[in-house]
Amino acid sequence: MVEAVLADWRTAPVDPKVRVTLGFLEKLTLGPATVRPADLAPLRAAGVSDAAIEDAIHVCVLFNIYDRLADSLSFYLPGPDGYVASGRSLLRRGYRL
Repeated sequence: MVEAVLADWRTAPVDPKVRVTLGFLEKLTLGPATVRPADLAPLRAAGVSDAAIEDAIHVCVLFNIYDRLADSLSFYLPGPDGYVASGRSLLRRGYRL
């Protein structure tokens, strides 16, 4: 599923709510100045709640900030094995300090 979404979210076998949300987030990322309240209508028509829309916007904004920081400051990124280990750790422990 992840590979299909990464290849093309428009054709990936995802829930319609996810697809319409991804479309909105793409617009928010690539053309934030063009986003208008009317852009939320398709999400609401698909059954995406306002709380879910707000969560998606927060995640999108934070990801874009982190991505720009990582590029600017040359953050170290682990290889695939490092991501697998990190994912396993998060599943086991959660996001605790």
